[in-house]
Amino acid sequence: MLIHNSLNHLPTFKNAVLTIGTYDGVHFGHQQIIKRINDIAKEIEGESVMLTFDPHPRLILNPNDNKLKLISTIDEKEELLEEFGLNHLVIVEFSKEFASTDAEEYVEKILVQNFHPKRIVIGYDHRFGKGRQGNIDLLRQLAPKYGYEVEEIPAQTLDEISISSTKVRNALLDGDIQQANEFLAHPFTIKGKVVHGDKIGRILGFPTANIEISNPHKLIPASGVYAVKLKIEDTFYKGALSIGYRETVFDNSSLTIEVFILDFEGDLYNKEVDMIFVQYLRPQIKYENWDLLKEQIEKDVIAVRNAVR
Repeated sequence: MLIHNSLNHLPTFKNAVLTIGTYDGVHFGHQQIIKRINDIAKEIEGESVMLTFDPHPRLILNPNDNKLKLISTIDEKEELLEEFGLNHLVIVEFSKEFASTDAEEYVEKILVQNFHPKRIVIGYDHRFGKGRQGNIDLLRQLAPKYGYEVEEIPAQTLDEISISSTKVRNALLDGDIQQANEFLAHPFTIKGKVVHGDKIGRILGFPTANIEISNPHKLIPASGVYAVKLKIEDTFYKGALSIGYRETVFDNSSLTIEVFILDFEGDLYNKEVDMIFVQYLRPQIKYENWDLLKEQIEKDVIAVRNAVR
């Protein structure tokens, strides 16, 4: 997959099959669209192309709205799209100026002039242009003028439940990792960097790595303890990941993310870690003493060994 970080100096796409959207999470529904554009591209000897945006449009259009949390950062999205066989990913910086583009002008000057698409494939609810005025009806209306075809992908369902990024977010915020992973059709992942912590875990015999998340808009699942698979420099480990506010022995208003990595020895400080969520184990519990906490961590380790393959 080739990644293009602006509309400047794009290649001349061969029979471009284009899709457009934020694709947050690259969930199962998104994957159906990607599969479809890949299939069409093969049929017409063309290339599959995705136009996406960074930052997420809502962060620009509603800067004071702190409710939006990203299922996947742009880096995570790139890795996921690579897995699903996309030929080209074009990332456009979303700005208020970009958002003010008239819908018909958007089709002509953004889509047609830059991509010359043979086919445009979009989800049933996709909107674009100033005030979100553009939709699939406008694309169909303009198709004869610009020589492309339009295809709509309906809402995809899993067990008769419509899949959306919002439903994935809600599942994660409820700590329902199993449901979220089913919606995503891939495990939810957080990238982070190991930083210095208070080293309480080392005192208990279970040294933990404190994780710093670089993107403040990244969604963090509900507080609790999770079984995770960890990727560190292309090596995989099992881990017990804790998300919470120190509701164990100490009270602390600062959210902490820390992980005990099974069967690992070495220095992790400042290293990047991929935390791949496998299973929710239990809620955060405030323990009366260290012995009870240590006993629970021992149980968590057993649970992790059983859950992570």
